[in-house]
Amino acid sequence: MEKQKGRSRKKKKFPVAAAAIGTAIGVAAVGGAAGYYIYEGKQYETVFFPSTRINGIDASHKTVEEMEKLISAAVDEYSLTIKEMDGRTEQITGEAIGMHSVFDGKMEEYLAGQEPLQWWMQKDREKDYEIEAMVAFDQELLEQQIDNLGIFHQDDPGLPQDAYLSDYVPGQGYVVMPDVKGTVPDREKAGEEIRAAVKSLKTELDLAGMDVYERAAVTADDQGLHDLADRLNKYVNMTVTYTFGEEQEVLDGELISQWISLGEGEEIFLDQEAVTAYVKGLAERHNTASRKKVLKTSYGQTVEIERGTYGWRIDQAAEAEQLYQILLSGESQVREPVYRQTGASHGDNDYGNTYVEINLTAQHLFFYKDGQLLVESDFVSGNAARGYDTPSGAYPLTYKQRNATLRGADYATPVSYWMPFNGNIGMHDATWRGSFGGSIYRTNGSHGCINLPKAAAKTIFENIEKGMPVLCYHLGGTESGKSSAAGGGQGAPAPAPAPAPVPDPAETTAPADPESSGASGDGEMAAGQESSPEAVNEQETERTGLPWEYGPGMTEAETSAEPGQPDPGQSEPFPEPGPGQPESSPQPEPGPGQLESSP
Repeated sequence: MEKQKGRSRKKKKFPVAAAAIGTAIGVAAVGGAAGYYIYEGKQYETVFFPSTRINGIDASHKTVEEMEKLISAAVDEYSLTIKEMDGRTEQITGEAIGMHSVFDGKMEEYLAGQEPLQWWMQKDREKDYEIEAMVAFDQELLEQQIDNLGIFHQDDPGLPQDAYLSDYVPGQGYVVMPDVKGTVPDREKAGEEIRAAVKSLKTELDLAGMDVYERAAVTADDQGLHDLADRLNKYVNMTVTYTFGEEQEVLDGELISQWISLGEGEEIFLDQEAVTAYVKGLAERHNTASRKKVLKTSYGQTVEIERGTYGWRIDQAAEAEQLYQILLSGESQVREPVYRQTGASHGDNDYGNTYVEINLTAQHLFFYKDGQLLVESDFVSGNAARGYDTPSGAYPLTYKQRNATLRGADYATPVSYWMPFNGNIGMHDATWRGSFGGSIYRTNGSHGCINLPKAAAKTIFENIEKGMPVLCYHLGGTESGKSSAAGGGQGAPAPAPAPAPVPDPAETTAPADPESSGASGDGEMAAGQESSPEAVNEQETERTGLPWEYGPGMTEAETSAEPGQPDPGQSEPFPEPGPGQPESSPQPEPGPGQLESSP
């Protein structure tokens, strides 16, 4: 029991001794660290803290004397390079202005203001000091150097230029072009910047990037200029696309920009005369009404038809007004022009595949509808001996009229089917004739009309409409001395693709028309009765000569329709203007038109 107690007492003494030793070591360590911190901070009584800069020079761990030497060296070698707008540079040296160092104790004050024992907290904190009084120079010498700079003595100084709108740029419209500063800076503003640079010992000064040059009165950020560009671009960034079948013609800003102008108050005007001229150009390029037609005839040969009025004809007055209004709106669109007269199709063949083909040489006619031969017949045209030859040409059917009376100076001839196509020249039934075709027209022809058997006239009448083409031509080698009976020439036996094979016109016959066989209530005669006194009188009546200017054949067509029905009246062909001659329809009043007023 005693040994155990003894061992127990020895164990209690050991921790007390260990604790004493540990405490001593800890105190010594703390004391050592504190001593080091104090020792390290002691140096900052004579040098500047880390990360300290004075007038742009690194002063870390440097004394005041070391900084004075560095600053003095920089002053002795000082030179200011001035960059100018034209890329040229000029220099002002410290020596030229008597520059030297001046130390007034400011650095000593900064150093004395440091708390050395705070060095740990200050070591990464940047400190920049600017001391203006560290250099001195002769102010008058500096002003002389500034005055002598070449930038103020240019032989051809550039004046400031206002911002402005560019000419029309394809794909962009009108663009605001930037203003240009003058090349001579303002002396006072430039001098102020140079003096400040010298005082702070800057080595470069970019005058070109400073607001020291004379500025334009209107700058590129002028809102009024941008608003004007937007207003103009409304009109030139639009397009009007004209379609002519597969062909297109686009009116865009490149041309529209030439038609608009600005008034004194920045009103925008559109030249109406230019719009009218453009539409006239469209008509010259795309009208086909007075152009020759190329026709592959039913005989297999091709003919050129030089005369006539059939085809497309733009209504220039109406289209000019439409285009003017479109341009006012500023809205792009795709359109066809307004036409006074249309054709069946665009392209080389404007008459399509529905037309009456009249061979004046063969005195033979074909009527195709949708490419199918519907009528084939002999006819009698204008009396060649009397100078009433039916003219060749391509013409649109003016209208058609049932039961019309053809009147001349001393005759009135009723017909059942009247279809004029060239003024007073037209197709109609001629029931007083007993035969058609051959050479009848040479001495016993009409006053210019196409006399047809009634059956043929009836079928054509029932299938033709206003505006459909009638193509009259001469074709050598197709003459025939034989005529056909009046009953021939009605509808073709069966439709056939055009051009249909055509037999010799002298042999052409067709089944008789029930309406034309035998006498009828309206005075029609059957075939073979042409030599009757009544027929002779009617033929002589039609052959009575009329002045050509009134149109061969008649002076008017009088309707015998029921009261209350419209009378189609006498038609006239469209006038054919000569080269360069405008159409006779009224044009918009030329001269500039105002698009808008400036806001």
